[in-house]
Amino acid sequence: MATRDKKSQPERDDTDKSLRFERERSDDEYSNRQASIEEESDAAVQKARGRADEVLRESRQNADARMAHGQASAQARQSISRERDHEDVALLGERATADDELQDERAERQRALAGLLQTEREATDSRLLIERASADDGLATRDRFMAMVSHDSRALLGGIALQASLLKRDAAETEAGGKTLQAAAKIQRFTARLTRLIDDLLDLVSIEAGVLRVDPTLQDATATVRESLEAFQPLASVQNLSLDMEIRGDSLMAKFDHERILQVLANLLTNAIKFTPAGGGISLRLEPVGQDVRFSVVDTGSGIPRHQLEEVFQRFWQARSEDRRGLGLGLSISKGIIEAHGGRIWAESQPGKGSTFSFTLPGAFASPT
Repeated sequence: MATRDKKSQPERDDTDKSLRFERERSDDEYSNRQASIEEESDAAVQKARGRADEVLRESRQNADARMAHGQASAQARQSISRERDHEDVALLGERATADDELQDERAERQRALAGLLQTEREATDSRLLIERASADDGLATRDRFMAMVSHDSRALLGGIALQASLLKRDAAETEAGGKTLQAAAKIQRFTARLTRLIDDLLDLVSIEAGVLRVDPTLQDATATVRESLEAFQPLASVQNLSLDMEIRGDSLMAKFDHERILQVLANLLTNAIKFTPAGGGISLRLEPVGQDVRFSVVDTGSGIPRHQLEEVFQRFWQARSEDRRGLGLGLSISKGIIEAHGGRIWAESQPGKGSTFSFTLPGAFASPT
């Protein structure tokens, strides 16, 4: 099955989700800021009106005092009272009109801004779609190119490997023949490494495109672990490293693609052997965890700083920049393979105390995902 079946373009989905979140947060921040500005403006207006009302009351009180002292007639006082009532009504009307006009102006400004934001966001979305279409075309061209180059390269490497085998077969039992055997063996090793590199690059392209194929079937995980142990035992011995196996549980059946999981275990064991000094030890563990089966490769190597435990699964990551024994694709490819199985992979480590790389696969009774 392909990873595309389970999650389509996860990076783009994350980008779209992040964009929506940022826009919603921007809208909330603008609304809150605008509400705060309007509240402050309304408070200032009410404060100014209150001061104006206070001045008006004091002025009227002074006028009333002067009229009382001047013995103004009752008729004059009634006339002044009526004028003041008319003035108060007119003032309240003007203020209500001003408030309505202000609210209308604010609403119109809000509609204009919303329309402007919508237009800008539609333009941004349109440009984003164009850029993504262009990126998809570029990736499709790259994938076709990679497929063509890998096919031709494999054919050429196959011819080189065949010629090296013929050289080894036909080498004479002489000193010159011995040198020929050594040279042919080197050619075969270099050919195998180059073939592995091409396979890794193709796997990486497939993972990025979401079309990495895995064919999981129910099988015995213990047999796969034993097969990996036997394959790497000679290399560990040459490096003066102990390599053992620890199985917890009787029958550990899991759903996985045999060749792909061997590839993951090979990547993890290769790294463990590479970064564990002579005299150290490596343990390959297998155990049930809930409805899953967990594989772990534990070493006594140099360890990994905590802040790099997530970075190690990024493509082209290297523990040491000067290390040229690989391109740093193994862990990234392993992550893609495990996730294509519906499992997960992670690292635990402390500098100077070794590392543990673990991954889980669905067990025999795990629900399909």
